[in-house]
Order: sequence, then structure tokens, then C-alpha cells
Amino acid sequence: MDFTFTEEQQAAVEAAKAVFAPVAPDGVPSPALSPGAVAEDFDRALWKRLAEADLLSLLLGSEYDGAGLDAIALCLVLRESARVLARVPLLESSAAAYAVQTFGGEELKRRVLPGAARGTLVLTVAANGRTGHDPAERAVAARQDGPQWVLDGVQTAVPWAPNADLVVVPAHTADGRTVLALVPTGQEGLRIAEQTSTSGERLGELHLAAVRLPASELIDVDGAWERLHQLLATGTCALALGLGEAVLAMTSEYTGKREQFGFPIATFQAVAVQAADRYIDLRAMEVTLWQAAWRISTGADGALPAAGDIAVAKIWASDGVRRVVQTAQHLHGGFGSDVDYPLHRYHAWAKQLELSLGPAAAHEEALGELLGAHPLA
Repeated sequence: MDFTFTEEQQAAVEAAKAVFAPVAPDGVPSPALSPGAVAEDFDRALWKRLAEADLLSLLLGSEYDGAGLDAIALCLVLRESARVLARVPLLESSAAAYAVQTFGGEELKRRVLPGAARGTLVLTVAANGRTGHDPAERAVAARQDGPQWVLDGVQTAVPWAPNADLVVVPAHTADGRTVLALVPTGQEGLRIAEQTSTSGERLGELHLAAVRLPASELIDVDGAWERLHQLLATGTCALALGLGEAVLAMTSEYTGKREQFGFPIATFQAVAVQAADRYIDLRAMEVTLWQAAWRISTGADGALPAAGDIAVAKIWASDGVRRVVQTAQHLHGGFGSDVDYPLHRYHAWAKQLELSLGPAAAHEEALGELLGAHPLA
């Protein structure tokens, strides 16, 4: 069996490396310094370069000047973006555009997808619900009022909401369906409260009070939110992997140069064993990520639904990224607590990714329920 990536997927990686090469991970102030140090916008120059390299349209079809690639290609690019802590809504905008292409009506596709591919229309997704712990689709209620839909509710921690043009908001109807509403950030009845993530990046809390949208702005297709949510979760695992690999490389370089008793500390057994354990974590994060991405890309059948593979990837990513940065902090000694050293910013991003993924124990419980409902025998 051939596990190598396709030529198209490898080409996407090479294009991403070229685009992200000039990005300096330490070029943005640490979130620990002051609230005033938080940037008010994402990296628009980088966003433009991503659009010019056709990396914002990876999942889109040729009719929208896209590459027609799959979730594996997107995760490969996201992995590269996390190595340099790229400050762009690449995951959210790509996933939202994918949902519109896959489930949206023709009018909605024509209005949204060309701009999303060119980077002139920035999309994000409200995926954290009212508190960050409850299901996102339960946080907003949607009801029909003649030819329009009316939305009421709250969605928290929406990435770059104040800077986006459209927010994909999952909402529930009275009969239990989940719909996806594309809400312009300037829509009447929508208020966006400023929030700051653990990584120091900009978030927004959406307050929807009788927000009215025409039916053409909604996606009312069974399974649309589940597919979008799965893509977001798998993409977050890819970000965790890329960040973890960058941190381990940083730690390896430091311990190879830092000397104690006349020898590099990397030669000490206690240091080498810890680094080796984190390497194993990263390889487990990688293999479970590609399994999940492959399942949602191909729709391949298995003993478990794709949700099972995604749960396994989230277990490893959530615990793994935390362990990698903890070990890095420990092996860096005093440098690990220096807020001017790049590791501090990587640590803040890692914590944000861990919180976004949720605790591994919760995913283990979900996996156990899936195993109970789908016996492998």
C-alpha cells in the first residue's frame, strides 16, 4: 500500500513553504506583555500572498479557479502555517468555503466562492457555542418568518470575527434541524464583542438579536454542519502538529548548543529521553491526523464512522501539543520563561489549540460511545 502524498499535495506543500518562509514567528509581541500589544488585524500581506499562490482555494473546484484538492492537502498547508504561527484565518475561511461549495445553492456559490478564492472575501466559522463547552448548533435558534429566517443567540470565541466579512453560524430549528447561516459582520441585529484568545489573537463574541437573512443565505442540508465541524477539528489537529514539530526542532537546536560540565546537554540521558518521548508524541499525532484527514477526504467506510478517527486524532493532538511545549519549557531552563524568546509565543498558541480541541478525556469518552454503538467484531 502506498502512503506517499500525491504530486498535487506535495506541490501544495512546496508552495506553502515558499509563502511562509519570510514569516518570523517572533515578529509579533507576546500576549503576556500587555493587551495593547494584541494586533487588531490578521496578517493581510501574508493573506494576499496566500491568495496569489492559490492556497486559499485548495478545496474549491476549477470553476472557482481552485485546485480541487482534499482535506489532506489543506492539512499539509496548515501544518506549514503553524510552524511559523501564521496569523491568518486560513483554516476557518477554507473550511467555510468548502461547506458553501459542497452544500450551498448555486446563487450562494456564485456570490461567495470567487471572493473567497481571491482572498477579497474573508470567512470565519462560529464553532464554539455560547460558552465554548456546549454544542455550537444549540447556541443560536433559527426560525422562518415568511421569505426570511430570523436568528437569535450567542456564539463565543469566533476567530477574527471583527475582521471577517462573513461568519458561518450553525443554528437549530424548532424541529431539531441544524442550518448554516452566512451572516455578514455588518448585518443589522448583529453585535460583535471584542475577545482575546489565550494566544493573544483577536476573537469576537457574536450577539444575534433578531438577525434577518433571506433564505438564499442559509444552507439547510442534513449533515452540512457535521462535515464542516469535522474539517475544522481535523485542521486544528494539523495546526497542533506543525506547532509541535517547530517547538521540538527549536528545543533540539537549543539543547545541542547549551553546554553543561563541558558537554551539550542534549547528550545527557535525562534530556535525550524526554526529547525522544516528545518525538514519539509527534509521530502519533501525525499518523492519527492523516487517518482522520483521509477518512473525511474519501468518505471511506470503516468499522467506525469518521468521527471515531477524528476523536483519536484529537486525543493525541490535545495531549501531545501540551506535552511537547511543557518539555520544551523545561529543557530550555530560564529561556523557557523569557517572554521575549519565541518559545513563549509558541507556548501560548499551543495552549489555545489545546483548549480549542478540548480535553483528551472527553474525546476518549466519545470514542468509547462510538465503539459501543459500532462493535468492531
